[in-house]
Amino acid sequence: MSDDQSDREPIGEDARIDSLEARLKAARQREDARIQPQVQAPDANYRLGSKVLAELIGGLAGGALIGWVIDRFAGTSPWGLLVMLFLGMVVAFRNIIRISNRRPD
Repeated sequence: MSDDQSDREPIGEDARIDSLEARLKAARQREDARIQPQVQAPDANYRLGSKVLAELIGGLAGGALIGWVIDRFAGTSPWGLLVMLFLGMVVAFRNIIRISNRRPD
């Protein structure tokens, strides 16, 4: 007779070990879920801020571009640029005020 223990099943497994393994598995799952990067959609405030910034930059850049083109073709430098830049700023602020007065969806 050989006393080879590798062929035999363990005798009387301890319930504490099974409980420990279950708790370790649950802890690993929670830790993996916590560590994984969570990609979230931008919230409403972030989207609103981006929209306001786009309106401001777009109004100023658009007014400056149109004013520069007017100055190049009409030869009214720098008045076309200054006037259109001012109008672009007015339009941008009007749009920002209009956005801020809207009710949230």
